[in-house]
Amino acid sequence: MEKSLEKYMDHVDCPIRQILDRFGDKWSILVLCLLSHKGTLRFNQIASHINDISQRMLTFTLRSLETDGLVSREIYPEVPPRVEYRLTPLGKSLVPYIEKLAEWAAQNMPEVMKNRKACDKIVNQEYDPEIEPV
Repeated sequence: MEKSLEKYMDHVDCPIRQILDRFGDKWSILVLCLLSHKGTLRFNQIASHINDISQRMLTFTLRSLETDGLVSREIYPEVPPRVEYRLTPLGKSLVPYIEKLAEWAAQNMPEVMKNRKACDKIVNQEYDPEIEPV
């Protein structure tokens, strides 16, 4: 692992950077989890489950996931056209790792929030105009 990290530390094609870049947004993982649990869905069904995502952002997210081969899109020649999205085998292979990350987050979020509050307290004290600098 260490050699792999060294190899890609300053490299544009670093697999870790590429994957984290894809999932660094706040929608991709939600879409993947939704499709994992609900199966095949149409655009509006996905939008209804993630009610705070804009149509533009959902379109962008689905296209990005399709580009990476994680989601497939099937268009049915009907009037109006019906488009369905589902996980590909590659997308399905990613789900257990996402679920582990979600499990870790659920278990550790109280401690993370406690640490954030403690840090915020320190930062606010450092910049508090009422406190004289040491």
